[in-house]
Amino acid sequence: MAYVARGLVAALILATLSASAIAKDERAAERHLMVETIQHMALSIGGQVGQAGLDARVLAALRAVPRHAFVPSALSHVAYANQPLPIGLGQTISQPFIVGLMTDLLQVAPGDRVLEVGTGSGYQAAVLSLMAREVYSIEIVEELGRNAALTLSRLGYRNVITRIGDGYQGWEEHAPYDGIMVTAAPNHVPPALVAQLKPGGRLVIPVGELFQDLMVVVKAADGTTTSTRVIPVRFVPLTRSKPN
Repeated sequence: MAYVARGLVAALILATLSASAIAKDERAAERHLMVETIQHMALSIGGQVGQAGLDARVLAALRAVPRHAFVPSALSHVAYANQPLPIGLGQTISQPFIVGLMTDLLQVAPGDRVLEVGTGSGYQAAVLSLMAREVYSIEIVEELGRNAALTLSRLGYRNVITRIGDGYQGWEEHAPYDGIMVTAAPNHVPPALVAQLKPGGRLVIPVGELFQDLMVVVKAADGTTTSTRVIPVRFVPLTRSKPN
């Protein structure tokens, strides 16, 4: 019951923040339109996300996070288009619909500890931070990771902890995690991530080579896993550390 109550309180807080933002933030209306587009897409794919579309807490978080602050200034004018955008160094910020879908599939509760592999711009971590107690995020590209950390700190996302490192190996120091999200594509599910997932926890990950399937891996109490394919997606490859 505590998590249910906290979830309701969090949803109300996010809704209040969004209403306030619409009055004070000149780009809040763009976010609102972006979220309407995302929900329409979610409803159109039906069973994968439930007949009611994305969860209200996910939609509220998407309305609250200023995506324009996480994209290069030259692309600020298209920050709320429902499309991926380049963020430099061969990396992208995901399409808002995919951010919403992956967040919804993770089923984050307010008390959860979440691991994100692939910080990128920091946008997905910011969305997760409004839904979880703690977010740990790893980025292997040092320049991206440092820039994301600065942006998240500047915008006040205090419950996001970042580091530079090889996300394929997870972040064992803070394991186990209630949920793990991977925002770049390996050609298989990394065993270390499954090992660092709590029983009952969920791993949301794109798996494949040039094209991938977005998958949800659920870990049972006995350590076995069940995998479900959701939709075809296309992500940048998961970069690994080079062997010494």
